[in-house]
Amino acid sequence: MAGVIDIDTHIIEHPGVWEHFDPELYRRRPVLAAIDSDDAEGGRNFVWMIDGTAVPKRSGRGSVALAVGGSDSENARSDISTAVRYITDPLQRVRDMDERGVAAEVIYPTLLLAYVTDDVELEVAICRAYNRYLGEAWRQAGDRLRWVVVPPLRDIQASVQEIEWAREHGAVGVFFRGVEGDRSLADRYFDPVYEAANRLGMAVCVHTGAGAPGITQVFDRTVSHNLPHVRALPLWAFRDLVAHKVPERFPNVRWGFVEASASWVPYVLHHLQRSTLASTLGASPDAATEWGPRLFRDYKLYIATEADEDIAYLTRFIGEDNIVTGSDYGHQDQSRETNMVKTMRRREDVPPEVIEKILSANGARLYGLD
Repeated sequence: MAGVIDIDTHIIEHPGVWEHFDPELYRRRPVLAAIDSDDAEGGRNFVWMIDGTAVPKRSGRGSVALAVGGSDSENARSDISTAVRYITDPLQRVRDMDERGVAAEVIYPTLLLAYVTDDVELEVAICRAYNRYLGEAWRQAGDRLRWVVVPPLRDIQASVQEIEWAREHGAVGVFFRGVEGDRSLADRYFDPVYEAANRLGMAVCVHTGAGAPGITQVFDRTVSHNLPHVRALPLWAFRDLVAHKVPERFPNVRWGFVEASASWVPYVLHHLQRSTLASTLGASPDAATEWGPRLFRDYKLYIATEADEDIAYLTRFIGEDNIVTGSDYGHQDQSRETNMVKTMRRREDVPPEVIEKILSANGARLYGLD
């Protein structure tokens, strides 16, 4: 597919998503609840009530910042219409892509960036409803609007079924957070999911997210922001997947590491060089730049950069064919790249042909759109 591929955009889930809930579990669907707040955000806050628990937790240890569709703050936004953020009008979402200069985008969740329930049956129902909503949006809007399927990973059989259904309904990737529950992504437990992605030619997309309750509970976002329990987890996944050579067992899978920035790559490669891969790589201080691009190419690893990172430096480690970028469109947080295409094309420190690869061909290859 020619043109710019926005590899990371988001839906803000709203109550209509849960109208796709399995009828027998409909009474247990997530519902909005307003809470009074005296914190820095002011006014009323909204949360999702899921199995008696408020998600997200707004403050204190275990807190996570997540936008809640239908809340006062989201409904009051004027930068992007609710019909586009909530994808209640998929065709308007496509028209907005035209204005942004984007040929195709790939949509990730918001609420489901977090771990939302201990109940496996409820997790399956939540993921299924979300996936059906995105599948319907794709049906209306066509192939310019693509998405990643959210599998209920504590039920592997249901996960494979969801992936197979989603592949027939516009999905191009399988969603993971950097740690899932209490499991590393290198855990053999996930092999059937990776095999399904391998068989169907789908990407495995490791996005930032609070997927590990035991880690999340340690941190207060007002102290640590989102770095340790949300943004750092894909780094751990990258280390474990590479160290255990998981990509060699699933050669058709492309592995994307999304919204964690890319400046961590030299550090993690250095760690791998000095530990698990030392005997293979040798002790040369330049080893990472010598074997790094080959590793990314052979293992089909793609790293999402932000527009203000030192991309020229990062290509020494990643190579110019395995860097991608996304706008985080739909969100308001610090990862958002409001003018991604223009910002990237204004850069003078990276050759224009490399910028175009990052904007277009590399993302198309990651998601199998080429």
